[in-house]
Amino acid sequence: MNIKSPLIAAMMALTLLGTTGCAVQRGQETVGSYVDDSAITLAVKSRFVESKEVDAAAISVETLNGTVMLSGFAKNAAEKAAASQLTWQVKGVKSVKNEIAIRP
Repeated sequence: MNIKSPLIAAMMALTLLGTTGCAVQRGQETVGSYVDDSAITLAVKSRFVESKEVDAAAISVETLNGTVMLSGFAKNAAEKAAASQLTWQVKGVKSVKNEIAIRP
């Protein structure tokens, strides 16, 4: 049994339950945009889980109107760059703000 499949399923369930880190507030965005942003966040997190270059547990992903913000910690600059590159590969991403800190 592939251990990543249950992990991806659990991440999808959590995202669908509204734990994406973004909340719709008055005047912020439409429900449709919120759903699109949730799908982008889920897709980015899934790519991180599938990647051997990125520690998905150490990086947070938040999306608002197609802008994805990455935060958390990376082991090195290569991991930080890989996270950004994987994010850009997701359909619907308009921009990426990579705020990942590199651990000393």
